[in-house]
Parts: sequence; C-alpha cells; structure tokens
Amino acid sequence: MSDKLLSPDEPAPFTVRNREGTSPFLLICDHAGKRIPRRLGTLGLPPAEIDRHIGWDIGALPVAEQLSELLDATLISQTWSRLVIDCNRPPSVVSSIPLVSEATDIPGNQGLSAAQKLARQQEIFTPYHDEIRRLLTQRRQCGQATCIISVHSFTPVYLDIPRPWHIGLLYHRLKAYPQAFLSQLQAQHRWEVGDNQPYSVSDETDYAIPQHADKNGYPSVGIEIRQDLITEAEGQTAWAKALAPLLQAAWQNYRTEHDGLSA
Repeated sequence: MSDKLLSPDEPAPFTVRNREGTSPFLLICDHAGKRIPRRLGTLGLPPAEIDRHIGWDIGALPVAEQLSELLDATLISQTWSRLVIDCNRPPSVVSSIPLVSEATDIPGNQGLSAAQKLARQQEIFTPYHDEIRRLLTQRRQCGQATCIISVHSFTPVYLDIPRPWHIGLLYHRLKAYPQAFLSQLQAQHRWEVGDNQPYSVSDETDYAIPQHADKNGYPSVGIEIRQDLITEAEGQTAWAKALAPLLQAAWQNYRTEHDGLSA
C-alpha cells in the first residue's frame, strides 16, 4: 500500500492571498485549517475534538485575512490540521505529529512508520515552508522590505489553568519590532497583553519565526489572540481593525529607530 498521503483532488497544503501586496508585512498563519486528509479518516477522533483548539487556531485565519486586506499584505495560510503535522514545529521533535494534544490521545498518530511520517512532512509541511521561502526570495529580489507577522490564537483555559491575557506577543532573538508593537498595544490601555505569554519562542518548540525570520534577519512577531475573543465574525473584524494601525505605527517607529528611516 502506498504511503502517499494526499489525493490529487484534495486541497493544496497552503493558500496565498494578495500575492502582490505592497505592504512590508508578510502574514503567515501556520494553524489556519482543520482539514484531515481523506486517507487518515478522523485520526480516530470525534469531530468535536478536531473542531476545538487542538485541531486548529480558532479565529486566526479570518483575522489574518482581514489584516491582509487592511494592510495590503501578502498572507500565506496552512490548509491542514496541526494534528496531522504541526507546521510550527521542527519535524524532528515529538510534538510535530502529536501523540497527545493537551490531554487528548490522538489514535491516528500512534505507531506511524518512518515512511508515513515522511509523507506528512513532504506533502504538507515542506511545501508550505518552501512557499514562504519563495515569497521571501521574491521580496528580497525586488527590494521590498519585510516584517513577518505570524497570526495565532490561544485557548482561554489550558489544562484547567485560566489565561488572563487578551493578546500575547511572541518573539525570540530579534526583539526590536516586537517591543515597538508591544509599546503600541500597551499604550491603548484596553487589553491585558502578554510579553512572550502565554508561550515563548524557541528553536526546539517553534519553526516559523526561528527559521524564516531570525535566521534571515527579518523583524517579526507572533500574535496570539485569545480565541474566545475571535470566535465570531464581530470579534474577528474588531481585532483586525484595532491591530492594523498599531502594526503600522510600530513599523514606522522600528524603521526610524533601527534603520534611521522615516517610513
């Protein structure tokens, strides 16, 4: 039996929106989708499990899509559920294809062969990140400034522990742009803002920011919005409209202080 994962009639592993966007922002959404390849059935899970946070980042894609429109920014988003393979984890780590997510066992991820794991990497993870690299190369070749914005959402309660933040900013080695954006958020006096909370970025637990931003010297930030605030369309629109001008103001401040430029 073939170890090939996706059938020819199934969706591509990523979608690119506004490819010709003129903004310095390149939006990425690693956990946008919750689809499971037909070959994998439901991974042994009831639909209600896949629909919740372990399956995808609820509300993240609609916020990212609206930010793309408001900022004239290119957006690339992942189609398939992170339960199949997590596109923000190095493929070498155990959490790349989770055996347990939060407290839920994932039956369809148990006992996979090396070939089955490789198929998930080659057909979902690698094409997505190769496309991000292509986008970055194109921008560099045409002299377009780049700031990578990774859009996520987080569950308001994790393993019975409440999370008070409305929004969190995640970053690793390059701190100048995240700090400029953090200052913009805090100045609004509207939200409880997490500084590298509820998560932090590391080479062991994250892929997108370390590989695409830090290694190439691009400013970047991961945005985590609490999912109960963006489950419905009204909240998604409100957050996109609130964040777009703050991202732009932070970029202006970053360019002025970091590069001595005024725009």
